[in-house]
Amino acid sequence: MTNTPARAHQPQWTIGGFLPILHVPRATLLLLSILLLTPPLRAAQEPPAQAAPAAQSQPAAAAQPAVSPPAERKMTEYSLPPELYKKAHDRARIHFRLALIGFAYGLLVYWLVLHWKISVRFRDWAEKFSARRFLQSLVFSPLFLVTTAVFTLPLDIYDEWLEKGFGISVQSWGSWSWDWVKAQIIGLVIGTILIWLLYAVIRRSPRRWWFYFWLVALPIGIFIVLIAPWVIDPMFHKFEPLQQKDPALTASLEQLEQRLGVDIPPERMFWMGAGEKTTGLDAYVTGIGASKRIVVWDTTIAKMNTRQIVFVVGHETGHYVLEHVRKGIVFFGSLLLLFFYLGYRTIGWTLARWGPRWSLRGLDDWASLPALLLLLSLFSFVTNPVGSAFSRYLEHQADQFGLEATHGLTPDSGQVAAQAFQILGEVDLADPDPNPVAVFLFASHPPMPDRVRFALTYDPWSKGGQGEFVK
Repeated sequence: MTNTPARAHQPQWTIGGFLPILHVPRATLLLLSILLLTPPLRAAQEPPAQAAPAAQSQPAAAAQPAVSPPAERKMTEYSLPPELYKKAHDRARIHFRLALIGFAYGLLVYWLVLHWKISVRFRDWAEKFSARRFLQSLVFSPLFLVTTAVFTLPLDIYDEWLEKGFGISVQSWGSWSWDWVKAQIIGLVIGTILIWLLYAVIRRSPRRWWFYFWLVALPIGIFIVLIAPWVIDPMFHKFEPLQQKDPALTASLEQLEQRLGVDIPPERMFWMGAGEKTTGLDAYVTGIGASKRIVVWDTTIAKMNTRQIVFVVGHETGHYVLEHVRKGIVFFGSLLLLFFYLGYRTIGWTLARWGPRWSLRGLDDWASLPALLLLLSLFSFVTNPVGSAFSRYLEHQADQFGLEATHGLTPDSGQVAAQAFQILGEVDLADPDPNPVAVFLFASHPPMPDRVRFALTYDPWSKGGQGEFVK
């Protein structure tokens, strides 16, 4: 549930937060061609199921205070008992600071690679190895990617240590380390291909590389999302048919999908074993076309009842029915194109000013990669509030869709939805009083108090109306 490699798999729409692949946040899915090559802002995104991030020098104790199940009480607002409130607020402040520190540290890593001429050494080794550009990429790219991964490993370790301290992560360090290694291997394969393509395009078209590489990078990102449920997800978690684990839940989800006209048969509904790594809760709909499937975490099944899970899946289904995948491709694909264009407009000036000091021969030099990525990281951070706001808008629509999808199917559906959000907030430590600056900069989901309030007040049917999305 947090953006660490221990829980890494491909980005997908989730009720509580994002599920990263190689540390890449769901909200920047289509910036994959950039962020797979950069030391990502590992702490730069808000913790799942909450909109703000955190701080205190030491994490709170792992054991969480007991709270009465929301299903047993009438919801009027999102709230936490005092001890849990403090933990959630502290965690939020810590993560917010880590977001800003992570961004600055990522820029520092690129600057050090340039200042110490590390990328120049890698370039020289690659050129000595072979005169063929593809073989040079097989030397340069893994060396560069591994170096930046090692530089940023302390942030990963610290983030995991915090999550253990707050009781979110229960994964052993050995398992976490192995997941980190697997994530890096996947990143090396994809990153090496992207770097080779980037420089092949730069050498072929110095003035239009930003557009042609965009044309290449975008379908690669989409393709990875398509194959991830089959290829990447099982590398990090165990999946079993949901029908075998919970036949009653499967039948309820099938009824929901049939009502919405979505073709996800029981054969593509899965139980995921998240409990061996995290206490967090989630369910999601992932994939494209034939790879589309519903996944429910075992922790969610343990903490929520069937009606609450049906609402969660209704929310996820809303992303597909409302074509959020297509809209996300258009929106973030456009941002990606803008980043590449800004990179093209600024990299020439950057290399003219500092290139000789860094021993860079030009943009077509392998060693210039950290300079280009430093600029792209700046542009990505500056525009992050725009992407976050767009993501919050889509998530609010999905919340509304989930309420409309379960109206008439689930008795008192608004109360059930509020209970589901309350459970998510209690387990995932969603801050009841999020920092508005953190929300503006990084939140991919609306603050939990707002989501509960909306679930309790959205009722167009009481006035003789009907839902906007589900008639």
